[in-house]
Amino acid sequence: MRDQTLCVVRPSVSQEGFASLSVPTYRASTIVFPDAQSYADRKYRGPDGYSYGLHGTPTTRTLEAALTELQQGVRTALVPSGQAAVAVVMLTALMPGDTVLIPDTVYPPVTGFCENFLKPRGINYRIYDPMVGAGIATLMDSTVKLIWTESPGSTTMEVQDIPAIVAAAHKNGALVGCDNTWATPLLFKPLVHGVDFVAEALTKYVGGHSDLLMGAISVRELALHRRLKDTLRMLGIGISPDEASLAVRGLETMGVRLAHMSRVATAFAERMAKIAPAELVLHPALPHCPGHAVWKRDFAGSSGVFSVVVPSGAEAALPGLLTAAKVFAIGASWGGTRSLLAPMNVVSDRSVTANVHAGTILRISIGLEDPEDLWADLAPIVATIADAAQAPAQRTAIRST
Repeated sequence: MRDQTLCVVRPSVSQEGFASLSVPTYRASTIVFPDAQSYADRKYRGPDGYSYGLHGTPTTRTLEAALTELQQGVRTALVPSGQAAVAVVMLTALMPGDTVLIPDTVYPPVTGFCENFLKPRGINYRIYDPMVGAGIATLMDSTVKLIWTESPGSTTMEVQDIPAIVAAAHKNGALVGCDNTWATPLLFKPLVHGVDFVAEALTKYVGGHSDLLMGAISVRELALHRRLKDTLRMLGIGISPDEASLAVRGLETMGVRLAHMSRVATAFAERMAKIAPAELVLHPALPHCPGHAVWKRDFAGSSGVFSVVVPSGAEAALPGLLTAAKVFAIGASWGGTRSLLAPMNVVSDRSVTANVHAGTILRISIGLEDPEDLWADLAPIVATIADAAQAPAQRTAIRST
C-alpha cells in the first residue's frame, strides 16, 4: 500500500492481554460488512444488530443492557432527552382517534406536547387527578390506548397508585407508561408493577454531573421495543456514543450518590416540618404527603428532590434569600453533584387537582456538598416561611379575641 492509503487503512493491532474496567467509546456512522451478501442482508440483523451508527454501537448497547437489567425489563431504547422519551412512547403507542390520559401533575412540557403536537394531528388527551388510583377505570372509553403516569408528581410530589392504574388499564386494553426519573430503578421499578413503558431522563441521576442530556425507554415486552425502534428509525433519532459513555460512567456511582442525597433530603424535610407548618413541606416520606402510604408500600426509598410551599407573606423576601445562598445554585434540572433551588409556580399547569397553591413552590435538589453548609443556606429561607405562615394564624387569633 502507498502512503496515502496507509494513512486511511489502519493496521490490525492485537488486543490480547488488554482488559480494561472502562467501557470503550465506539464512535461510528458507517458500519462495514465482511462481504457483499452481509451488506445486502443487513436488515435481517434486527433491532439488536449493528447496521448503521445511528441505531447503536457497542457503547450504547452497553448502556441499554445495564438499564434493562436495573429496570428488570427486556430491552431499552436511548433518546436525546427525557422529554423525547415521553414523546416517542406516545408517538409509538397512539394513532389518530386514540386518547392518552395524563396526570394533572405531569411534567408540564408533556401537556404541551399533547396540546400542541398530538391534538392537531387527531390524537386526543384528557387530564386526570393523579390520586384517582383504580378509579381511573371510570375515565376510560374505547379510545383510550395509553395512560401516562408520573410518580411522584412534578414539583408537588403526589405519589400515584401505579399497580391500581395498571390493573384498570390492562383490563380495558390500554398500555401504561411511567416517568420514573425521580426514583430511578434503584428506588422503584415500574415494569415489575406491570407498567409497559418506563421513561427516565438520564440527564438527572444517571448522568449525575449536570453535563449530559439523554433519555431512556425500557419495556417489559419485546414487541414494544420493536415498535419503539421503528419509530426512532423513521424519525432518525439516535444518541452520541460519547454521551452514552458519560451515562455509563455516571451509572457506576449513582447508587452511592443517590443514597447520600436521599439521606440528606429526608433529614432536611423532617427538620423543616418541625420549624414551618408540616403541610408546607412536600416530600413523599412525610406522613401527610398525598400517596405516602403507597410510597411506603412500593418504593425502596426517596431521592434528593422535594419542595416547600412559600406562603404569600414570604414571597417578597424569597428572591433575596435565594441570591444570598452561598452553596445552593439557582437553576432548572436536578440530580447532579451541585444542590439547586428552583422557585416554581404550578397553578397555571393544573386543571383538576384541588387545593393547588397559587403562589411559589420552592423545589430543592440536594447534591453532594456538606449538609451543614447546605442547611446554612436553607435556614433563613425556612425561618422566613415559618414566620410568614405563623402571621395569618396570629392575626386570626387577634380578631377572634
